[in-house]
Amino acid sequence: MALIVQKFGGTSVGNPERIRNVARRVLETQNAGHSVVVVVSAMSGVTDGLIKLAKEVSPHPTEREMDVLLATGEQTTIALTAMAINAMGGKAVSLTGAQAGIITSGVHTKAKIANLEPHEVRRFLDGGFACIVAGFQGQTEEGFITTLGRGGSDLTAIAIAAAVQADLCEIYTDVDGVYTCDPRIVPDARKIDVIAYDELLEMASSGSKVMQSRSVEFAKKFRVPFEVRSSFNSNRGTIVKEESIGLENVVVRGISIERRQAKVTITRVPDNPGTASRIFTALAAAHVIIDVIVQNVSVSGSTDISFTLGADELEKLGPVIDRVAAEIGAGEVIKKGGIAKLSVVGIGMRSHSGVAATLFECLGNGGVNIQMISTSEIKIAVIIDEDLIEHAARLAHAAFGLEKSS
Repeated sequence: MALIVQKFGGTSVGNPERIRNVARRVLETQNAGHSVVVVVSAMSGVTDGLIKLAKEVSPHPTEREMDVLLATGEQTTIALTAMAINAMGGKAVSLTGAQAGIITSGVHTKAKIANLEPHEVRRFLDGGFACIVAGFQGQTEEGFITTLGRGGSDLTAIAIAAAVQADLCEIYTDVDGVYTCDPRIVPDARKIDVIAYDELLEMASSGSKVMQSRSVEFAKKFRVPFEVRSSFNSNRGTIVKEESIGLENVVVRGISIERRQAKVTITRVPDNPGTASRIFTALAAAHVIIDVIVQNVSVSGSTDISFTLGADELEKLGPVIDRVAAEIGAGEVIKKGGIAKLSVVGIGMRSHSGVAATLFECLGNGGVNIQMISTSEIKIAVIIDEDLIEHAARLAHAAFGLEKSS
């Protein structure tokens, strides 16, 4: 009747009983007459355990060998899930990312999907099997194992749904859907029934852990609608789709936070054409991902440039930025951790004014100082001290009336 892709995260397959629950859900879908491709993550805690094990063997393991090691987490899950389905009388077969036809770039630990040739997936589906595919991994044209980075199983599911032209893609997780804010921070946050790709993309890139931003971007590019829902109940989740006129009626859709950020300021940068290019080209070559960038007004032929990045990138960035600053004749390089990003997102911002004023007013009244500001067409993001991020999120959530009772 329909071809359905289902993705289950680490907590959904965290122990044998939960794996059997997934198997039962897959069998229910098969018994309803549907063909099923299942994408699974490593069991919760397994990837962290493998990373710890690697660090005990080598303080600085190579990224190539880390990919080989980490890929085994998902391969364990696909085998166990297929075993559970077969034990219940179903027909299932496990496939690694490479066997499923996922071809990636050669950047280890953060590879990108270059092509997807799901010949084996289609062959097994035609034979009546449920295909259990390892998320988070693929292989290069040369046959080297690669992984797709944090949240890569979401990307695997969306990519396979696009490649096999699935009728439906379901992302099963440990929450009921996408919320207006993290319910652990804002207890009265409410579930969003429908959200546009662009809104979820901004929320995901701003710290929301429900979906990986690359997977949402991929879904938008190939127009793959999907549903985020819980693997622990049968409640409907959040539909993610192309934007429509009705979606624009809501000015602010949600609030996202991103902890463990760092800020780097390069002082007295010569205000000459091409100087900024030299700085950020060097960072790009080192695969350092930059977020917010702010440049001050030039004074006496020089300016200060500040930017943010993940705190775990600081170690990799240090030698590069110090070298470049010296080469261009800049002043001191100031590196600061302990900051976080708060983002307010909504496609309704395009046609409504006053969002920035409301955000700045509520934070100011709540004693939260803003260090940096970044805006896009549908997002306003501010950089603040990390110890104030939860307080700021609750202030913003209330200021925009996002509570359940609103």
